This record gives sequence, C-alpha cells and structure tokens, in this order.
Amino acid sequence: MRKWLPLLAVSLSTFMLLIDLTIVSIAAPALASELHSSFAALQWTVDLYVLVLAALLMAAGSLSDRLGHRRVFIIGLVVFAVASLACGLAPNIGVLIAARGVQGLGAAAMYATNAALLGATYTGRDRSVAFGVWGAANGAAAAAGPILGGVLTEHVGWRSIFLVNLPVAAVAVVLARLALPGRRGSAAGRVDLPGVASFTVAATLVVYGLIRAGDAGWTDPTTIGVLAAGAAVTLLFLLLERGRTNPMLDLALFRRPSFSVLMFGSAALTAAAFANLVFVSLWAQSVLGLGAMAAGLVLAPMAAVAFMVAGVGGRLLHAVPPRHSIGWGLLLVAVGTALCMLVGPDSGWAALVPGLCVSGLGVGLSTPVLASAALAVVPPERAGMANGASNTFRQLGYALALPVFATVVAGQARHVLAGSGTVAAPEATAEQLTGGGYRELLGQTSAAVLRTAYAAGLDRVFLVSAVLAAVAGVAVLVLLRPPARTQEVEKPVPVLAGRG
Repeated sequence: MRKWLPLLAVSLSTFMLLIDLTIVSIAAPALASELHSSFAALQWTVDLYVLVLAALLMAAGSLSDRLGHRRVFIIGLVVFAVASLACGLAPNIGVLIAARGVQGLGAAAMYATNAALLGATYTGRDRSVAFGVWGAANGAAAAAGPILGGVLTEHVGWRSIFLVNLPVAAVAVVLARLALPGRRGSAAGRVDLPGVASFTVAATLVVYGLIRAGDAGWTDPTTIGVLAAGAAVTLLFLLLERGRTNPMLDLALFRRPSFSVLMFGSAALTAAAFANLVFVSLWAQSVLGLGAMAAGLVLAPMAAVAFMVAGVGGRLLHAVPPRHSIGWGLLLVAVGTALCMLVGPDSGWAALVPGLCVSGLGVGLSTPVLASAALAVVPPERAGMANGASNTFRQLGYALALPVFATVVAGQARHVLAGSGTVAAPEATAEQLTGGGYRELLGQTSAAVLRTAYAAGLDRVFLVSAVLAAVAGVAVLVLLRPPARTQEVEKPVPVLAGRG
C-alpha cells in the first residue's frame, strides 16, 4: 500500500481544490444572510478563486520546473490551508473574497504540479491506475462540492466548508513529505510576469463586465467600458506573448486545429456541465424549500456517476482514441443538460435525476483524457505548457459561464414575470432572481408565478449548456486528429515534462 501514498497525497489535493469551486454555491443563502452580502459579491467568492487559479497555473508550473515539483506542491498546500482558515474566520464579505483569491494562489501551485508528480512517481500499469484514480477525483470533485457543502452548512455552519480543508491539507502535507519524490528543479527559464499580469487583468475585467451586465444591462456605460477595457488588455496580452522568447502561452500552438479544439472542449466541458449547478442549488433551496443538505444531495447522481465512470474509464479506455472519449463525452453532457429541461413550474428535484446521470456519464468519460490528449498534439518540449493551458481553459470556462448564466436566468425570469403582469417584473434584479431574493419577490407576486419564472430561467440555462456542449463535442470529433507519432495518446498517462 505504501506505493499508493503519493497518489493519495495528489488526489486529496486535487479533490480539495476542485471541490472548492462549487462548495460555496450551496452555502450562498446562509453566507449572504450572515455577511449581508449581495449576489454580485457572492459571485466573486467563486470567480476570484477561479480567476487566480486559471491565471497562475502556467506560471506556477514554470516556477515548479525551477524549484522542484514537490516543493511547490507543499508550498501550495500550506498557502491553501492558511487561506482556508482566513475564509472560515472572515468577518465580512470583503475579507472572504480576498482570502478566496489567496486560496486560488495555493490551488494553482498544487494543480500545476499534480500530473508531473504522478508522472515522475509511477511507471507502466501503475501509472495507468494512478491517472485513472486522479481522473476520477477530477471528474467527481466539482459535482460533489454542493453535496459536501450542503451537509456541512446545515449541520455545522457555512464556515465549516472552508475549515474542513485544514485537516485534509495537513494529511496531504505529511504524505507529500514522506512519499513524493523530492527532485531538484532546474534553474533554466523564467516566469513570464508580464504575461501573467496582463492575462489576470484581462480575465478579471471581462468577468466583472459580465457580472455588471446581469444587473445594470448590456447598454450600461460602465458595463460597456469595463468590457472594452477587458478586450484591450486581452489584445495587449496577445501582443506580449507573441513577442516573448519564453511566453506563458505559445500562441503558435493555436495554429494546430487539434490543440485549438481541445482548448475549446476543455472550456465548454466545465461551462456546460458545472456552471449551471450553482443555479440548480439556488432553485432547490429557494423554490423547492429544501435545506442545504438536501439541496446538495440533489446533485449526488451526477457526482456518483462521474466518479465511477472516470475511475473505470481511465483504465479500460486507454485504447480508445481521445477524440471519441472527449467528443462523445461532451455530446452526453449535451444530452444530459437537455434532459434537465424537463424541469417545470411544478417539478420536484427528481425531474433532474435522468439528466444529471447522463451528464455525469459524459463528465466521467471525457475528463481523464483531456490532459493527455493536449500533451499528445504538441511537440514534446511544449508538453508542460499544453497541460497548463488545458487546465487553465477548464477553469476559465467555469468563471466566464457563471455570470453569463446568471444573466440568462434573470433575463428569462423577467420575461415571464412581465408576461404575467406582476408588479415585480420592472424592479426585479438579477440578484433577486438568482441570489436568494425569493422571499422579497413573494411579497409582490404569487408563488406560482415565481415558480414558473425560475423554471423558465433554469430551462434557458440548460438549453445554452446543451448547445455549447453539443457544438464542442462535434468540433472535437471532427477536428481532433493527433499526428501519427502520437497514436499512443489514448493511453491516459504520458510522461509529463515540466509545467503542470
């Protein structure tokens, strides 16, 4: 059993950092009430974490090449634990948001080194098993977040969703020091600080602009100005990367259709499969009146199916070309989210079960293969960068989809309210319609009208998710063509070099 201790350390860290993507969503009503927070501020507790994680993944991988993967991994664990403590003790929403950003820093250090540590520790069949288990942790973590969050919020309190990270991180640190290989890094290469800074600023501006649009509208001058600034900084990032000798992201990789479509598929997977779960949990608590634990358990079918399929698929599907695993996995997510459109004004939580199971099947099928597929379509010297880019696009997909979906839910719900002639329609904000303002709106209209409005908003989000996943799935099936030298890519465990 000792040989699997490194896998346990890495898998614990992966599960912990990914579960923190969605664990906040189920605690949103309790958190907003105690900290007197707006829904826009609550979105930042999720988005800032994801933005920092996405922005620093490739930089953290580059730094780990120089300092050593185990050292950076352990530093990331310690930073994540300290930030989790700060989150759990936060006296107000501002402190919580800032601590979540620091959590993202620690998460980036862990996630950027996980695959490299497994690749350096295991060989042969053991490596296939290790990456299969790691893929299962990836596939189940995001869906399991609301479940664990519900149990902790209802029986202990919302602060426990962060404090529970402390003993997990402590165990992972001990295992890492005892079992992970401690090889020295190389002094070669530099961290692309201009690239990291411009990428972070660009992503933050775009996400803020999307959140602002949900409340103030797309024609609001501030919304337009922020999105325009985001576009300008994005252009600056592209110009900086194009002119650097050692860029954070080599833009020449996007000339390869296979690489480009994998990045699109990575972003689409997290956006279509997971971003809508935030609004499912809010619907379950606000409209159905479920407690935090019961609302979290609504998502249990997806988490269970994703975990089982990813764990088995990582070992049994090694001979299947990755375009089939990823492409058909995305199409299953499309079918699953389309089935979730069965939710109506009078539906209960059971209406979601078929769709969540099918989506979980797609998540479990595609997730373990994404990293190895990205590595296989680039030159060996760009393997670390490709792995970092794949993880970055996955997190960006979630961060960008969350405010877009909030706008979609609110817009469709407003349309239904306006058609009903209710006095709530003109004044209803995105915060009220998606952030727990259900009781306030009940004073202005009937519960039946509000149930119809929420159901209509959810259905529209599921439709957008289904279309996005379907387009990405077809694109992967058509465009992903690894070169002849990499027909072994189907084995989910390449030797990982360097970053990520």
